Amino acid sequence: MIAFTLPDLVSLPPIRALATLSPIAGGLAVLTWRIRETRTPVSTAKIVIPPLGMSTGFAMFAVPSMRIPLLWGVAAFLVGALVFAYPIARTSTLERRGDAVMMQRSRAFLAILLGLLAVRIALHEYVQELITPRQTAAVFFVLAFGMIVRWRAGMLVQYRRLTQS
Repeated sequence: MIAFTLPDLVSLPPIRALATLSPIAGGLAVLTWRIRETRTPVSTAKIVIPPLGMSTGFAMFAVPSMRIPLLWGVAAFLVGALVFAYPIARTSTLERRGDAVMMQRSRAFLAILLGLLAVRIALHEYVQELITPRQTAAVFFVLAFGMIVRWRAGMLVQYRRLTQS
């Protein structure tokens, strides 16, 4: 893992500094959102809208410099869906509380999110040494999309079971 101090980040070219800081800022925003999400009732819209909103990011592939080989995209999606989504899906379940369905996260939920963030950042640092920063962004977007689609699809199945019974 490549570790950076603040003076190192300042001396980096702007695109590289942005590529290093963006996953950290994004990860912290997602952590905050995920924690707040457990305090309000779950609905079909709250489950489905995040992946739908995120899917607009695929417009980036209209820009030629953002394009990646199809095999890279498939591999990134599968790694997100099969590897990164698994611990999140296992540590977040839905439960019925009266008329509402609430997300019940385990005690390990926050630690798992922080661990996944650390792994993604380390992997990001490694991958961006091999391919362009724009291709790196594209690969990690597809990885994150695979992760959220699998997790939310599982939540939707759980939600439907709870609301139909």
